[in-house]
Amino acid sequence: MTLLDLILLLIVAGVCGALGQAITGYSRGGCLVSIALGFVGALLGMWLARLMHLPELFSVQIGTTSFPIVWSIIGSALFVAVITLVTRRSY
Repeated sequence: MTLLDLILLLIVAGVCGALGQAITGYSRGGCLVSIALGFVGALLGMWLARLMHLPELFSVQIGTTSFPIVWSIIGSALFVAVITLVTRRSY
């Protein structure tokens, strides 16, 4: 994996994490949080997809790494929703 591949992978993960945050309507943090959510969402989404025997819908090949776009967005939205429920403030 070259440096350019790593930068492209971080950008794609950041966009997926930001879309997951936008779907849930809960945004905490900036670009680094979106990148982390994209990677966690990809792990969570692919785990759920394999558990339910669903195929990879749309994945991007960056270098030798395949990044699942749809499952990353779905997984990050689920992860952000769980974080929102756990850290909800009471007024």
